[in-house]
Amino acid sequence: MVDLSMYSLYSHAGGQLDRLCRAVGFDPAERRHLDLLRLLLGESGELSVSEPAQFASNVSDDTTPIEFSVAFDTTGECVIRVLGEAIGAPDPRWFLDRVAAEYGLVTDRLDAVADLFLPHDERRGPFTLWYSLIFRDGAAPKIKVYLNPQISGPTMADSLVSEGLRRLNLSAAFDPVVEHALRRGDRDNFTFFALDLDDDPLSRVKVYISHDAAESEDAEHAAALVPGADPMLIREFLAVLGGRKGPFGGRPLISSYSFVEGMADRPGNYSLYLPIRSYVPDDEVARARVHAVLAQFDFDPGQLDKALEAVSKRPLREGVGLIAHVSLRMGEFGSGITVYLSSEAYEVTPPRKRSALRALSLSR
Repeated sequence: MVDLSMYSLYSHAGGQLDRLCRAVGFDPAERRHLDLLRLLLGESGELSVSEPAQFASNVSDDTTPIEFSVAFDTTGECVIRVLGEAIGAPDPRWFLDRVAAEYGLVTDRLDAVADLFLPHDERRGPFTLWYSLIFRDGAAPKIKVYLNPQISGPTMADSLVSEGLRRLNLSAAFDPVVEHALRRGDRDNFTFFALDLDDDPLSRVKVYISHDAAESEDAEHAAALVPGADPMLIREFLAVLGGRKGPFGGRPLISSYSFVEGMADRPGNYSLYLPIRSYVPDDEVARARVHAVLAQFDFDPGQLDKALEAVSKRPLREGVGLIAHVSLRMGEFGSGITVYLSSEAYEVTPPRKRSALRALSLSR
């Protein structure tokens, strides 16, 4: 039995991140991933995980303010990411201001939309500003920010996204996104507005849409906006991971589109996110399903097992949500599968009964 009183949030999550990077073959001498994580967690990272979280975060189900992911790309590259929130910080941009110069971040686009998504009055919705820390072996870390389209209330989300795209010279992107991904009234909603903070020619602006109670055909219609997106891959992805073609009445499916300046009339990539933890009884079942999808794309399922072992030692059958969600990426900016892993620093969600979930699936 592990004595949690021995671990701070940083020592717990930092150990997970370090083992995760080593598991996929990163240079053991590299330390920047740990430096960035410590800075992101700030003073809250020094608090013991044996006590309830001082600041609740919506990044993960158990209020841990970080989530890990492993991106498998068809190029053979494996990328480690951390989605996180600088909880308890005096200003949502505090972390960004601390790291911008050292990591050569370009904040022009964020500055252009900051008054839309980072208002000075009280926030609405689950978050204000999230960060994605992106780690590749042998390369400097990159950082992406996630903004909340519903920061001024759900009714303002469409207007904020439309104006945000206009200010970033992507005005032509809005109407096609609405036509393909927001067709079902209040069941489809803008969820995230994300920006890469670098000057790479393929630096992206991304918009995310949640689809409540969606069918496979809704995701297929959303993906049709991206040239070359294969609807059969979407059907198979959802059938294998979700165990059905729909409706997905638990946590919603999410679509995302990636835009770069100069290609404002169409996105270069489409991604579909399945919150697998809502559609499996436990992580043992989730692992088996993800194995099947990885093998379908000729990725090594053993890499997933190494990642799981790096993050958690608990039996997979004893909880659900360690494997939180899985995404399928398609398009000219890269294709592949990404698996998102919870830290479970504060709590493990109990498993569901397998028989009950199977009966529910068969009834649909």
